[in-house]
Amino acid sequence: MMPTLTDLAQYTDTLLESANIPDYPNALNGVQLENRSPIRGIAAAVDFSMRAIRGAVANKANLLVVHHGMFWSGLEPLIGPSYRRIEMLLENDIAVYASHLPLDRHPTLGNNALLAKELGLQPRTLFARFENVFIGVGGKCDMETAELAERARQFAQSHGGDVRTSLISKRRKTKIWVMCTGTGASSNTLKEATTLGADTLIVGEGPHWTAVHAEEHELAIIYAGHYATETLGVRALAQHLGEKYNLPWHFISAPTGL
Repeated sequence: MMPTLTDLAQYTDTLLESANIPDYPNALNGVQLENRSPIRGIAAAVDFSMRAIRGAVANKANLLVVHHGMFWSGLEPLIGPSYRRIEMLLENDIAVYASHLPLDRHPTLGNNALLAKELGLQPRTLFARFENVFIGVGGKCDMETAELAERARQFAQSHGGDVRTSLISKRRKTKIWVMCTGTGASSNTLKEATTLGADTLIVGEGPHWTAVHAEEHELAIIYAGHYATETLGVRALAQHLGEKYNLPWHFISAPTGL
């Protein structure tokens, strides 16, 4: 029998420890829109968008799993594009499930753990504290920083993005690295990286001033793209749920270029 949304959501909430993970107010982790029928297929996307909804419809999926959910940009009236997104969801009986920081930090399905694996890095420590939890990871290696940046570039370009770097030279070595996907370069993460003695910070993106700060603190930053670095978690979660419940699943690629 196909699972109900309630069955699948309860399992996923427990798997990701969603009730115990603090997050931003607009994240609203968990079911954001319910549906009526049993779940027959899963679509996963980084962002809740019309492209993601159309992808779900095209693949006959009635559960859309996203990292950035329906309310990410805050309150807005249900008119224009906002109305059309809701209309298409209701017409096709598609439920929406979102997971932000719980998915970022998960030790096997999370964006940070999986990006480290993609780059050939072995996490040994936790990084990027948010309230009472750590979102990112870190570790040690002995690699030319330019080689690490090239690995990140190849990964980002395969996911519709590109890499920007700060303080990368051919002679530079990465000995202690830390990572926080998405908007990972902030005053808190840069301070934490310096305290840990890290020489390389890998993030999705960050404001301009972080590159200036990095240079003055001899910290290399690899900006591997917000979208690209957060494709891994939702894809892995959809695959996991598909295998557990014997459901077809699809990843809907909708890169932003950022």
